[in-house]
Amino acid sequence: MRMRGRVRAGLKGWGGVGAMAAVCALVLAIALLLPLARSHGDGGTVTGGPGATRAEQAADKDPCLNPAIKAHPEEQTLSPSSADGPTIDKIKARVGEKRKLIVGVDQNSYRWGYRNPNGGADADLEGFDIDLVHRIAQDILGDPNAVQFRAIPTNQRIPAIQNGRVDMVVRTMTINCTRVGQVAFSAPYFKTGQQVLAPKSSSVKGYDDTLAKKKICTAEGSTAFSKLEEDKKAGDLVASANIKTTVPNQLDCLVRLQLGEVDAVVTDGALAASQAAQDPTVELKGSPFTTEYYGVAMRKDADDLVRRVNQILVDYRQDTTNGWQASYDRWLSATLNKNSAKSEPPPPTYLRKS
Repeated sequence: MRMRGRVRAGLKGWGGVGAMAAVCALVLAIALLLPLARSHGDGGTVTGGPGATRAEQAADKDPCLNPAIKAHPEEQTLSPSSADGPTIDKIKARVGEKRKLIVGVDQNSYRWGYRNPNGGADADLEGFDIDLVHRIAQDILGDPNAVQFRAIPTNQRIPAIQNGRVDMVVRTMTINCTRVGQVAFSAPYFKTGQQVLAPKSSSVKGYDDTLAKKKICTAEGSTAFSKLEEDKKAGDLVASANIKTTVPNQLDCLVRLQLGEVDAVVTDGALAASQAAQDPTVELKGSPFTTEYYGVAMRKDADDLVRRVNQILVDYRQDTTNGWQASYDRWLSATLNKNSAKSEPPPPTYLRKS
């Protein structure tokens, strides 16, 4: 009100109506600009201006631009629910032999997803991931064996989900911010970290300068390769380390190592431990240098399936007879640690709303 009084008083010497119009335009312009100035200067959420809109749109397209998601991508999942929905309805509507859960898995990761070498030509898949798949099938379809397994290479996990070849992937798949923008994840079901695998006789001591001039193998599309590439650019990996060798399947790196074509492998410590169990001439070198979590991956729009899997994981962890701990004891205690504490995922956080 005081501002209006001063404006009217000043108009007496400005020349009437024209001056009034000019001043009104000026006041309107100031009023329009004030919210923008406040939105940037009061420490609150930026809600005005095209710059803020572009930033929000960019973060939607690339979740890694959001610091909170980049720091804890494993928290970007939906709350648990036992309710059916359109995705689950379609799975249940399959008839006859096709009424199965279609799941992308590995068949070459010892103790995670692999065929028993003593099981003959029709050996069933076994392992920690496979136990979880059977539990999901039991809950959704009432039959733990109502599963169609599809062997998916490491670099084809996300395409297989996006193009509908599988309902989900349960294949030692790390939750990270890039993948959160491509597929939907369950809450974590396992904790691990990147680690170096090399021959016992190797001079490599871990993820350090002993990798100088060494050829390192990683799987295409893996978090291991992404980490090495980022660290190489940032100068956190010794400059002379050669990271050019990539393979479609992670196990192929072990073969390259056995053939002497590479000097070291970088992969999840949980997988590396199983590979070391397969080949007594190699071993883990140094400590894990990242913290990562495995999740069940599904289509971005499969909200009901994500919620259902999260409920299954809650029940699976609480089942002391035939749940998570029993599966760990059976498959992983011999290669990792009898005490599962370091491998247990944190209490789940469900920050994704839709």
